[in-house]
Amino acid sequence: MATKLPTTDIRIGPELIRRRKGGIPLVCLTAYTYPVARLLDPHVDLLLVGDSVAMVLHGHETTLGASLDMMIAHGQAVMRGSARACVVVDMPAGSYEVSAALAVASARRIVDETGCQAVKLEGGVDIAGQIAAIVAAGIPVMGHIGLLPQSVEKDGGYKIKGRTDETVAALMADARAVEKAGAFSVVIEGTIEAVAADITRRIAIPTIGIGASGDCDGQILVIDDMVGLTVDRVPKFVKEYADLRRVIAHAAERYAAEVRERTFPGPNHVFSGSKASSDSNDGDEP
Repeated sequence: MATKLPTTDIRIGPELIRRRKGGIPLVCLTAYTYPVARLLDPHVDLLLVGDSVAMVLHGHETTLGASLDMMIAHGQAVMRGSARACVVVDMPAGSYEVSAALAVASARRIVDETGCQAVKLEGGVDIAGQIAAIVAAGIPVMGHIGLLPQSVEKDGGYKIKGRTDETVAALMADARAVEKAGAFSVVIEGTIEAVAADITRRIAIPTIGIGASGDCDGQILVIDDMVGLTVDRVPKFVKEYADLRRVIAHAAERYAAEVRERTFPGPNHVFSGSKASSDSNDGDEP
């Protein structure tokens, strides 16, 4: 039987996430919209408003299509739809790399305009200064190492990390730099399983795996991947827990047929305006 956490009406904060190191695995999913956030909130510890929204909802080829305004708009929607999960908003490419000052200003805007609990940014040793500056400004930070979606063009595609001694050493250095800079947790993406497991054992903050290791302190998936809504290639590390592609396509097919056959709308879906129906639900409200 799966271990259950005690229910609480208090929103989970970054410090509680940090304390879960080595405990019951953290359940994390992405969310981009109000209704999805409402559905996921009772079941997860953390909702990530990922820059994957640029691909999943806006049709961009990479996450580089995400903007600060886009992330804030979706962050606001998720905050309206959640009550207990820790909400983390991704900092999009271009909003933090240039300087610590820019990173702090961007993070401050995200937190102030969404009310989220933390921000996330990609990189390790190279952006440790930005993480430290944001944390010093009083804003919790989640790190992200391994495969970095914002760097796929520079890396020449989506390449699994940790295959050579050199890259393993670099990953460990990144993990330790993120931890030292003050991040409360770190996502490890697209990394050889044994390497991700070793990093998890060696650092004191929780690791959140995606295409990494079952030994990580938690797991995260893109919600559209998890429920079978992804219309393009589904990553190898994804397990589809539903097949909403088929459900939606079938519903659209049935709807189209009924409209063309004039069987929809039927009597129960129109307003007759008759006096006999005035006391029923056939009034002014739909």
